[in-house]
Amino acid sequence: MKIVVLAGGISSERDVSLSSGGMIYQALRKKGHAAILLDVYLGLPGDREGVFSLDRDWAAQVCSIGEEDPDLDAVKALRKAGGKGFFGPNVLEICQEADCVFLALHGANGEDGRIQACFELLGIPCTGADFVGSCLAMDKGITKDIFKAYGVPTPMGIRLKKGETESKVLPYPCIVKASCGGSSIGVCVARNPEEYEKAKEEAFRYGDEVIVEQYIHGREFSVGVMDGKALPVIEMAPKEGFYDYRNKYQAGTTVETCPAQISEEKAGQMQEISEQVFRVLRLKSYARMDFVMSEAGEVFCLEANTLPGMTPTSLLPQEAAAAGMDFAELCETILGLAGISEVAS
Repeated sequence: MKIVVLAGGISSERDVSLSSGGMIYQALRKKGHAAILLDVYLGLPGDREGVFSLDRDWAAQVCSIGEEDPDLDAVKALRKAGGKGFFGPNVLEICQEADCVFLALHGANGEDGRIQACFELLGIPCTGADFVGSCLAMDKGITKDIFKAYGVPTPMGIRLKKGETESKVLPYPCIVKASCGGSSIGVCVARNPEEYEKAKEEAFRYGDEVIVEQYIHGREFSVGVMDGKALPVIEMAPKEGFYDYRNKYQAGTTVETCPAQISEEKAGQMQEISEQVFRVLRLKSYARMDFVMSEAGEVFCLEANTLPGMTPTSLLPQEAAAAGMDFAELCETILGLAGISEVAS
C-alpha cells in the first residue's frame, strides 16, 4: 500500500510528531508498505514523480525530541517557496495519491480537527478520529463540560479567558494549563498566588483560554482505547515532579508499569470510563485517556488524546504490547480502523 505518514508541522509538539512519525514509517516499511514520511509544513518541493518508491529512504527527516519550544521561526525559514498556507509544497497532491494517510501529527492543526475536515472534503482516507471528535477532545474546556454533562469523574475546574477576572478561586495547590495543547506543554502546578500568576502567564502563551483545575495528589495512569475497547491500564510514576514534558520524553525519568499494579476493580473502573469517554466525545479508531487516582482511591479522568504519541517512550504502544500486539501490528490495526483492509501480510 502507498501510505503517507504525515508528521512535523509548526506546533510546539513538532519534535514529538517527527519522532512518532519516524517509528510508524519504519514499522510500515518493514511490513512491505510503500510508506513515506512527509513533513506537513515543509512538504516536498519540486518533482513528486516516484515519491512512493521503496528505494528512497525518508528516515533523515526524523529528529530527536528536544525542548518544549522548538524554534518554529527557523522551521518556517526552511520553506524557501514561502507561502502563508499550512500545507507545504505537494503535500495535498501526494496525500491524494496515497491509499491512506497515517496521521502522526500532535498539537495545533494536527489534532484539532482542521486537517481531518480538509481531508474529508478531499476524500483522503486518514487514521484517527474524525474532525468532530478531534475538535471536541482537543479543547480541554469543552471536554470538561462534556465530562460533567455525562457524569465522567473529572477534577473541579474553571475556564479562564485572557483578560478575564476569575469568578471562582480554587484552593492551592492548583493546576493551570493551556486549554488547547498536548504533551503537558503549558502545564504548571501553582502553590501560591505568585506561582499562580506565573502559571497563567505561561499557559496563555499557547492560547487565549486556560484551564484552572483542582490539584489531585496521587498516582497517574493512562488507558488506550482501540475501536471502542479499552487496552490494559498503564501507570506512569515520574521519579521527580509530575508527568510533564520532560518526564514523558526523556528516557529514564519515569517508571512505567503495564499492566498497572492496581486492583482489578480500579483497573476495570478506568477502562469503563475510558470507553465511556470514547463514546461521549464521538471518537473513532483509537485514543488514549489520562487519569489520576487520589490517595483515597478516587479516580478522575483528565483528558482524551485523539492522536496518542508513538515515540520510543509513548504509552499506547506499551499498552498494546501488554495486550499481545507489537508495534508493527499496532500500526496495521490502526490502518484497518481507518477502513484500509488491504494491509501487507
